[in-house]
Amino acid sequence: MGAAFFYHLTAAPLEATLPMLIAKSRERDWQIEVRGVDVDRMAALDTALWRGHADSFEPHGLAGGPHDADQPVLLTSGNGAANAPTCLMAVHGADVTPEEVVAMERTCILFDGHDEAALAQARSQWKVLTDAGCSAQYWSQDGGRWEKKAEK
Repeated sequence: MGAAFFYHLTAAPLEATLPMLIAKSRERDWQIEVRGVDVDRMAALDTALWRGHADSFEPHGLAGGPHDADQPVLLTSGNGAANAPTCLMAVHGADVTPEEVVAMERTCILFDGHDEAALAQARSQWKVLTDAGCSAQYWSQDGGRWEKKAEK
C-alpha cells in the first residue's frame, strides 16, 4: 500500500524541487506520472525540465506523443498516464484519489506555500486521503531543508 507525501514548497519553486523528487523516484526504478491540471502549464514545466542542469536531467515526455508508454516520466494534464506509473506526482492542484494512493508505490503532492488557494487545496486533499485511511506525510522546507512535520 502506497502513501501520500505532501511537499509544502516555500524555499524553492516547483521547477527546482520536482527534478530532485524525480531523480529520487527514478533511483527506485519507478515509472512516474507528473499530473497537472492545465496543458499550457504542463508544457511550461516540460520546457523547464528540458532546460535544467545537465547533471540532473531526467528523461521525460509530455503526454500526447507517440512514445508515451515508453516514457519513464510522463507529464500529463489528466488521469490515466500511458506509462503505467508506480509513482504519481500531483502539481498545480491536480486531484488524487485514495484509490490511486493505494495503487501507487508513492504519491507526491507538491504545492506552493505562498499561494493561499494551493494551501487550501492541499489541506482538503490531506483530509480526503487520510479520512479514507491513506497513509500520509507532510514535509516542509524549513531553513532550506526538508523536514517531516506530520504523519498520519
